[in-house]
This record gives sequence, structure tokens and C-alpha cells, in this order.
Amino acid sequence: MFTAFLIKYGEIGIKGKNRYMFEDALVQQIKYALKKCEGEFSIRKTQGRIYVDAQTEFDYDETVERLTQVFGISGICPVVYVEDEGFEKLCETVVQYMKDVYGDCDKTFKVFARRARKNYPLESQEICMEMGGAILNAFPEMKVDVHNPEIKLNIEIREKIYIYSEEIPGAMGMPVGTGGKAMLLLSGGIDSPVAGYMVAKRGVKIDAVYFHAPPYTSERAKEKVVDLARIVSKYTGPIYLHVINFTDIQLYIYENCPHDELTIIMRRYMMRIAEQIAQETECLGLITGESIGQVASQTMQSLAVTNEVCELPVYRPLIAFDKEDIVTLSKKIGTYETSILPFEDCCTIFVAKHPVTKPNLGIIKKHELCLSEKIDELVQTALDTKELIIATEN
Repeated sequence: MFTAFLIKYGEIGIKGKNRYMFEDALVQQIKYALKKCEGEFSIRKTQGRIYVDAQTEFDYDETVERLTQVFGISGICPVVYVEDEGFEKLCETVVQYMKDVYGDCDKTFKVFARRARKNYPLESQEICMEMGGAILNAFPEMKVDVHNPEIKLNIEIREKIYIYSEEIPGAMGMPVGTGGKAMLLLSGGIDSPVAGYMVAKRGVKIDAVYFHAPPYTSERAKEKVVDLARIVSKYTGPIYLHVINFTDIQLYIYENCPHDELTIIMRRYMMRIAEQIAQETECLGLITGESIGQVASQTMQSLAVTNEVCELPVYRPLIAFDKEDIVTLSKKIGTYETSILPFEDCCTIFVAKHPVTKPNLGIIKKHELCLSEKIDELVQTALDTKELIIATEN
């Protein structure tokens, strides 16, 4: 029945003279989202509207699901196009539309009309009144409710006439690519994929870095992280995943530093490496999935010590979230089931039994001096041997 979708956007609508840039970015994201859908589509902008027109047969449910994953869309309205063959014919078409969509229902309704084509013989208010009367004649059990209708029937008079009554909620946010680029420290846990999703929702393009520690972590642990990146890429577009072999660095820290400080010192070197890759790839910041107090390395004192090694800003969108909030969001975006697979990451393997929760920056720096003989060489080797994987949805 439906041959097109009206795409509504939220924040983009309040932009000024550069709004067209955000609209163009949204159009590109819609094109990317629909690439793997059954059917062919054209996307067009017109008078503050974006339309997705089906050029061939298509899978309605699949198309809607893809569109709901595009950041920047606030609502998706399935649309029926009608040629202008007079108001009487339009009334017949609308009555048939109501039968097809709602059957013989007794819901309340209200007609909304927008006359973008000013040479149409009826004004917007007249269209609403006359169309409301035609619907009541066809469905005597229905009632008009101008304040809180169950059905909001929209009629837009343009080059064609557009009819729609449903608005499917979109992902909101801003189109990916309009907010710069940042580097996500991606692990195999629940938190970091959610953090990447949340920052991408604000229009930020995501790259990622993963720290692998063979043979202490398996190839399956690495594949788990790649799978998480692929899931997140449904929302963000392709993710450039940099895989760092961190084993020698971790062992060197393990052999030369106090064990209660292992997590903090390893984390500081992860941030150093991630920042170097971020700067080389023109990222404007780092993203982590940290939340205050969730583990020993995420106390306020630990976060301050970790931050000290970074020049780029570190974005922590989950900083005040409870774990249950994060789990709920991970289930919504589809990463939870993969995140809980039992494959350990490098942080888990080398964690101390009793890690320090209130590290002193001066003491941490003093103990890092014990690494000075080889650590720079090990870091450079890790950077030189990194693996790049372009993660896209299957």
C-alpha cells in the first residue's frame, strides 16, 4: 500500500543558514542505511521535507527497521501519494485509506491539512472540515477529537497529494559526520559499545581501538570485539578498528610495577596509544565506557590519574549511568548478547586481586620510571604492528 516515507527531523530544523549541510548529511546516512534493503529507493529534499520513494517492490518491515537506525531522524511516516483529480476523488481515496489501514474502527480522529501549493481551490481549514465530514459519513462510529485524537490524518497538498497518519519514532540525535570524529576504546564488555553509540548519536564519526593480548586472550575474544563493532556500525557507518597487540607491554608492566597499580598503569598506556592513533587519524577526542565507581579504575581519583596522560579531551557518556541503565541500552541497540559471551579481554586477565582505588599521581609516575628502559620501544612496536579492520554490518 505504502510507496514512500516522509522523514521528519528534530534538531536539524532549528539550524540556521547551514541547515542544508545537516540535511545533506542525513540524506547520505539514509542512503547508506538502505543499501542492503530489498528494493531500490530514491531520496529527495523538498521544502523542508525529506522523502524516501520506493522505485521497486520492497520489504516494508526491513526498510522501517533500517530507517529507525539513522541518527537525525525523529519520525518516519509511511506515505501514500495521490494525483490531484479533484477534491471528491481525494475524499474517496482517503476513505479507502482509512479502511485499509484501520478497518471498521471506532477511534477518534483529527484531520491536519497543509496546503503548500497555494493554487489549490480549498484552503487548509476547509480541507480539514470537508474531509472530516467525508470520514464521518463513511464511518459513523468514529468521532472527532481536536485535542487528543487516536488517529492524526495528515493531508499535504504539494505537486502531488500526500496522505499519512502514522509516525514511527526515529533514533533522534544528529546525522553521523556532522560532529567531527573521535576514537573509541572498544573492549569486549557491555559499556564501551554503548558509549560509542551514544557519542555517534550526536553526529560524531567513530573510529575504534582494541587492545589484544595473545595468548592470554584468544582469537575468539578478538572476533567478539569485531562483532561488536559490526553491530554498532549499523548506526554509525563503517568503523575503522585498530587492533593493538598489547601483550609485551602488559607483561613488562606486570614485571616492573606494583601489582595493585597494574590496572591504572596499563590504562594510562592504553590511553597514550589510543591518543597517538587518534591524532594520526584526525580524531578530535577519545571515548571510553567508564562510569564513576563501577570498578577500581573508575573512581574519581583513578579517572583523574588516567586523564593526566591525555592532551585530547576524553568523552565519557556513561559517566553517571547505573549498570542497569547501560545494560538496558545495550539490549536496545543489540550489543548485549555479544558482550556477555565468555571471552576474556586483556584488562580482565591482568587485573590485580586488590587494585588501588585512590591512586596518587606522583607515586604512579615514580613507578612508571621503572619502565623507562624498554617501554617506548614496546609502544612503538605495538603501533608499528597494529592491524586495521574495517567493521561493517554483515
